[in-house]
Amino acid sequence: MDKVFKMIGFWTAMFAILFYIGDMVTMSLFFVAQTGLFVLLGYMKLSERMYMYVFAAYLIFFFVGFTYYTTFLLEPSFGNEH
Repeated sequence: MDKVFKMIGFWTAMFAILFYIGDMVTMSLFFVAQTGLFVLLGYMKLSERMYMYVFAAYLIFFFVGFTYYTTFLLEPSFGNEH
């Protein structure tokens, strides 16, 4: 399971690089933080059950945060029309 978290860290790093190239610095920093979290968890050598609990908690935190953001904070727009 630790290899899976290292792999997730690799892909979040790739997304962070692509967001940075696309001039989305805030999203890039968010993905850099996620990369650090996943790589750190990958090296902690936890039990498989604990990795599953951590990933479930991460998903719940993400879904609640994303739902809150899209419901209350997001201002819909198209392109650069602000």
